Amino acid sequence: MSPDSARRAESLGYTNVKVYHDGVPEWVKRNYLVLSTQFLKEAWIEKDIPHVLVDVRPAADTEKGSIKGAVTIPVADLEKSITKFPPKDKKAPIMIYDQKGGGDAVKAAKALIAAGYAPVDIVSGGFDAWKAAGFPVQTGKLTETIVYVPKPRPGEISIEDFTRIAKATPADTLILDVRNRDEGNAGMIQGAKLVPDEEILDRLADIPKDKKIVAHCSTGVRAEMAYHKLKEKGYNVQFLNAKADINDKGEFKIEKL
Repeated sequence: MSPDSARRAESLGYTNVKVYHDGVPEWVKRNYLVLSTQFLKEAWIEKDIPHVLVDVRPAADTEKGSIKGAVTIPVADLEKSITKFPPKDKKAPIMIYDQKGGGDAVKAAKALIAAGYAPVDIVSGGFDAWKAAGFPVQTGKLTETIVYVPKPRPGEISIEDFTRIAKATPADTLILDVRNRDEGNAGMIQGAKLVPDEEILDRLADIPKDKKIVAHCSTGVRAEMAYHKLKEKGYNVQFLNAKADINDKGEFKIEKL
């Protein structure tokens, strides 16, 4: 967890608290992440954001019921099917599920990570959790062909446009830094305002509505969460979906994850 989160955990009485300083960009190169069925449904499928959803159960099981948009690659066939996945430089978000979110999904995720794919997520609870939540289930034979066509996410600003704004921020624009305080104290883009993502809804008065808001964090994840919060409140807002490294002089390096 972040230093801020660690301090909050310690204030609640937790004693064995560790800080992972390298953060998510480094973690996903060697480890899988976990996402809930609700997040998969609301943040990816319903928003029609390009991703690769892989059902690693036996093909006979997938025909009885599966998640919309999934392709079938049984875990036993995954290693020999690596070539079916998009080129690594496409950085396609890959989600994997089995029946219960157990060993088969973990095995498949580890095989993909070992092959150099990232990020790779496991759907928590697998297909059983999806069905138990009452989410739509499709039946019939799944395709084995992966099609991934990347496109900008809703509200995403290009790296080029963000860089231009960061180097000379117009008077009608505010760069909103939604990282935690420790990250902000280590270095911020000149003229940016620090409002950690978890504080946004409590600090709307600190975020002007008469300006265009451009949110960023260190990876794009929190910036996108901030985008949705502010968009629902009527703000003119965009977010940077990229890795941002900022030093103590305010100098920055932006690159696509």
